[in-house]
Amino acid sequence: MPNNHYNPDDPTAPARPHSSPPPQPPPQGHAPQGKLVLGGFQNQPAPSQRRPYQNPAPSHQPPVSPPRQQHAAPPWQQQAPMAPPRYNNYQAGQMSAKPPVTRKRRGKGCLITTIVVLVLACVVGSFTVTTTQRVLAFGTKISTQQPLSTQTNYMNISDRTNMIVIGYGGGTHDGANLTDSLLVASVLPQSHHTTLVSIPRDLLVSVPGAPGGVGKINSLYEYTSSFGKNPTAGANAVAAKASKITGLDVKYWMMIDFTGFRDLIDALGGVDVYVPDSFNACYPKNDDAAKDASWIKVQFNKGNQHMDGATAISYARAREPLEVCGKGTSQNLAELTDFGRSARQQIIVKSVLAKVKQVSTWPKFFDAMTALEKTIRTNLSLADLSQFALKMDMNDPKTSRIGLSNQNVLVDDDNFNLVPRNNDWNVVSSYVQQKLYN
Repeated sequence: MPNNHYNPDDPTAPARPHSSPPPQPPPQGHAPQGKLVLGGFQNQPAPSQRRPYQNPAPSHQPPVSPPRQQHAAPPWQQQAPMAPPRYNNYQAGQMSAKPPVTRKRRGKGCLITTIVVLVLACVVGSFTVTTTQRVLAFGTKISTQQPLSTQTNYMNISDRTNMIVIGYGGGTHDGANLTDSLLVASVLPQSHHTTLVSIPRDLLVSVPGAPGGVGKINSLYEYTSSFGKNPTAGANAVAAKASKITGLDVKYWMMIDFTGFRDLIDALGGVDVYVPDSFNACYPKNDDAAKDASWIKVQFNKGNQHMDGATAISYARAREPLEVCGKGTSQNLAELTDFGRSARQQIIVKSVLAKVKQVSTWPKFFDAMTALEKTIRTNLSLADLSQFALKMDMNDPKTSRIGLSNQNVLVDDDNFNLVPRNNDWNVVSSYVQQKLYN
């Protein structure tokens, strides 16, 4: 096939490969010169046929000196006539032949290269071991299960898997163990179909230990965990209650306090959030009113925003109108309902998951683990929890986002608590079943 791109006047073009007689051996005492040119190695042109810049040659050949007169070798050297002469095998007035290039020098270079590779392998291996140990230690701290164990066959199942994410204030102040956010994540592992169900904090349910045995669902963890002393018992009780409300088999749970969630977002370098509707609200300056009971005004405008941890938490939790704290007139009260808050919390969860899955975020995982290991607890192993997060697909436009509120299956009672319509819990579970992404 002709080479239509070959230009003989182009000094940067490779030489055109062509047939030629075998190259003549170089003159005695001179090694062949040249470098590799483009094309198959079978068709490389002979050195004498390459262009000057490809095979520079001296303008003249230096004269070849006649060989020195050699004396007869001693008898002990005649036993191995093919062995190369050594540097120390000469007598007065007699110079031994120039020793050929031996493999000793190349062997030294290969040895150095080998050592460098081994050192690099040890460094990488040490880093891998250190990383593995760090991750396993993290998994041991946050879970009731061994880090590499599995209860879900590592999410290689076809059954729907459900987990409730329990967000609470944390700390030592009053209300530190009230759950401000309850979000059930339901995933079909094989198809990645994801459903999110937000349960409002003001939903009235039976609460063992509460006065009259009834209370808002946000107090369920507080009582069943003995005010945070037994977090596993409290989380199990919340998961069981979520099963009865939604009709889903919620076996798994993950708890996180808002301080840890804020620190996680900061460790990841913030999150990118699209705010669908503008609104403002009153927000407590400090979760512990005993330290500071004042309020601040928060304003969120429609559009893309980059949020740090504190901003993201206030966006997810804000619920008080400006009139409550005397900061002005509220804008878009619909955002301050439980339905609005649930939708915002789902937006933040989606943004955090998206950030975690970005390759650029991976070097920050050590900082993220440090932020989380004191504030997150789960009954899934680290391996299962990781697989659960990877199976979730929050970007699928068909992902179902269900917010239980007085806009669909709940109503307000006389004390502004939420209860099922006609006090029929089957209405709630049937609604959830209809909205699942199957």
